[in-house]
Amino acid sequence: MFIALSSPGADLVDAVTLDADAVETAREQLTRAALPAWVAQREREAPRWVWADTQRWYPPLLAAGVRVARCVDLRMCRTLLRNAAATAGTPLADAPRDAWDAPPATAEPASDTLFELEQPVPDDDPVAELRLQRATIEASATPGKLALLTAADSVGALVAAEMRFAGLPWDRDRHDRILTELLGRRLPGARPERMEALVGQIRVALDDHDVNPDSAPALLKSLQRAGLRVSSTSRWELAEIEHPVVAPLTAYKKLSRLFTANGWSWLDAWVRGGRFRPVYVPAGVVTGRWASDGGGALQLPKQVRGAVVADPGWKLVVADAAQLEPRVLAAMSGDAAMARAGRAHDLYQGMVDTGAVDDRNQAKYGMLGAIYGGTTGESGRMRPRIERAFPRAMAFVEDAARAGERGERVSTWLGRTSPPGGEAGYDETRSAEDLDRTRSGQRAWGRFTRNFVVQGTAAEWALCWMGALRRMLWQLGGGDDDPRALTERPHLVFFLHDELIVHTPAEQADEVADALREAAAEAGRILFGGAPVDFALSVAVVDSYADAK
Repeated sequence: MFIALSSPGADLVDAVTLDADAVETAREQLTRAALPAWVAQREREAPRWVWADTQRWYPPLLAAGVRVARCVDLRMCRTLLRNAAATAGTPLADAPRDAWDAPPATAEPASDTLFELEQPVPDDDPVAELRLQRATIEASATPGKLALLTAADSVGALVAAEMRFAGLPWDRDRHDRILTELLGRRLPGARPERMEALVGQIRVALDDHDVNPDSAPALLKSLQRAGLRVSSTSRWELAEIEHPVVAPLTAYKKLSRLFTANGWSWLDAWVRGGRFRPVYVPAGVVTGRWASDGGGALQLPKQVRGAVVADPGWKLVVADAAQLEPRVLAAMSGDAAMARAGRAHDLYQGMVDTGAVDDRNQAKYGMLGAIYGGTTGESGRMRPRIERAFPRAMAFVEDAARAGERGERVSTWLGRTSPPGGEAGYDETRSAEDLDRTRSGQRAWGRFTRNFVVQGTAAEWALCWMGALRRMLWQLGGGDDDPRALTERPHLVFFLHDELIVHTPAEQADEVADALREAAAEAGRILFGGAPVDFALSVAVVDSYADAK
């Protein structure tokens, strides 16, 4: 059963109930104030809620204490289906762009109560869009996989909203102490004390008492005036130079990144009520990986992880998928040798044990070079040995790279498709100089498509992992029969590509750890059936995120 929600404007909500074949069975109109209680009552019937944007409709329900199990995020699914190679030739793929192709709505936290939304404009018909999308999936070349992918993306949108609502436990006092220890005392209207001291050292070393190290153009000119042959201020280029300015400038840059990205201003803006609530953007990257639209959740530096602390009587259960992308590649390609290597918790050590390479570093760099197209350094040197040991896996990514070089699109395991690569196409009528640029572009696009199929499928596995875990955590908390709110049970609070954090009552921490492992195995089965690939996890039960590594 589906229930489609839309707003005709003002304070009203239209709700259309449809059966499993998307045939309308009931229609009613209610006020926004009445919506949460109505949704809570209908949720007992296990519907799949249909709406334009999860991040528009779901946060107000969460704020009212209502959780839903399933949804269809029509705008996310439209983007996916519009661009999928498997839907080529369908009416949706060929139709002109319309309002359903617009970017998703946003919800900005205006106060401590969170999620105060502006009055939305009237919706287009979600029922018509649902029927179009279902027909498109059915007519596609891979209906089963696309149905799974649209469901996984929609669950991911629910998880993102729930994690923002729950927030990551954050101790402001600990964060302040970390900043003071690393940066020095906070000085009003100036840089922190230790950073100011480093600026003084930089100016003395360059004999330039006015240089501002925060201005790349000014700093570059000062470096060049001091006789340093540099073309940029990057730390990689500075590392090749012997000069008294290198040490204080390198230290300053490191502290400046922390001060800018996660300093006191960040703390004031993003941590309220003991919680960090970032803005996640599910499928915000073309591969399907998530992005962040505020707070920088996907770039949380290790220096501040000591501020992530469980509530009294609670624990953080931190799980990290070990060598996820190589394991995904083994499953996609059907490479039995790589699957056997992955039966060890450490796949790279498993590769050493098979005799493919001599040590773990060679395994790591060789495999990353194979996935990302590395041809130089240790990656390039190990590549022939990796190809001999795991021929099917290497042939799989090579085929994706060659397709990209020809300007073709490639798809993930479930069907998310890369952007067109026509500009990389070969044209023998071009000049020699143009051909050099074209061939360089071909190789670059081939590296992109080589990685796209693996990274995108790893993102699909992560979605299935989160979805399975979300269901298990709800059941651990008592399921629908338990009156406790989402945040009073074990619940997800953080996601970073191949890492999850659950905040849980301490007495349930071991059960949560088991659920994380069980969900990882289930995600492998959902995607790859009986493929003999183990998706190993490192799981830690801790009081602070900093203790998990």
